[in-house]
This record gives sequence, C-alpha cells and structure tokens, in this order.
Amino acid sequence: MKKELSIFTGLFLFLAIGMHFKEWMSHPIEHAMALPSAGAYGIGAFHPLVFTLALYLLLALGRGVGKLFSRGK
Repeated sequence: MKKELSIFTGLFLFLAIGMHFKEWMSHPIEHAMALPSAGAYGIGAFHPLVFTLALYLLLALGRGVGKLFSRGK
C-alpha cells in the first residue's frame, strides 16, 4: 500500500510540475490558490486528482498485464 501511494504521489507531482512548470516556478502560491476556480474540462478543482488517477489506473493495468505474462514463463 505504501509503495502504491508513493507511486501515486510521485505521478501527481510529476504531472503537476510538468504541465504547469512556468506557473509553479513564477508564482506557486497564487497558482495553488486559484485551483478552486479552475475549469479544466468541466472537472474543476479536482482535475489534478482525476487526471492522476486516470494515468495511475493505466499504469496499474499495464503492470498487472506485465505480471500476468511474466508468471507464465
């Protein structure tokens, strides 16, 4: 569980900094405070978690398929 939480957190930070690098480097506090009024694809303030969860589930699916095929050998 701890490993999965660290993977999710690392993915969250990677995506947040990767997508909004300029904002996080120039004015991080203002960027974080503007999150409640964010309108990303109609998801709003929860868009970072939704996008991170979607990518995490894709990675978990890939890891699961990889484990399934590696057990067969």
